[in-house]
Amino acid sequence: MKILVLHGVNLNLLGQREKAIYGQATLDDINSGLRELAGQLGVELECRQSNHEGQLVDWLQQAPGQYAAVVFNPGAYTHYSIALRDAIAAIAIPVIEVHLSNIYAREDFRHRSVLAPVAAGQISGMGVLSYRLGLLAAVELVRGGRNDGEEKCITAD
Repeated sequence: MKILVLHGVNLNLLGQREKAIYGQATLDDINSGLRELAGQLGVELECRQSNHEGQLVDWLQQAPGQYAAVVFNPGAYTHYSIALRDAIAAIAIPVIEVHLSNIYAREDFRHRSVLAPVAAGQISGMGVLSYRLGLLAAVELVRGGRNDGEEKCITAD
């Protein structure tokens, strides 16, 4: 199983910008941690970042057939990109929307995600853990987990 991780606009500046909001971790730190977790889960991972909306749309459209799911932090595009929303709606693989910060505890314009209604799920406000949880969710959905509101308990043997 291959999972695509997409990082959107300005995420290349992680570790430099607004550390009080986004933390100290760089994009390389996040990707390294995700690759380690992917190895533990037995999945392949590809990580990409772009500041260009059209490039993100292209990668989403190309994902089916190459990847089983997408973990996606669209950055500021979350709040207004109908193009990304339509690309997510058009593909038949799960997309998990993730955010480092709690978008609902920030400025009013950040409280609305135009992507959430077409994403398989959304995780926000957990810092780097948001990405890790997003990857776990993507793998679980692909391996047969449910996404219909029914609770599922996972236990360790």
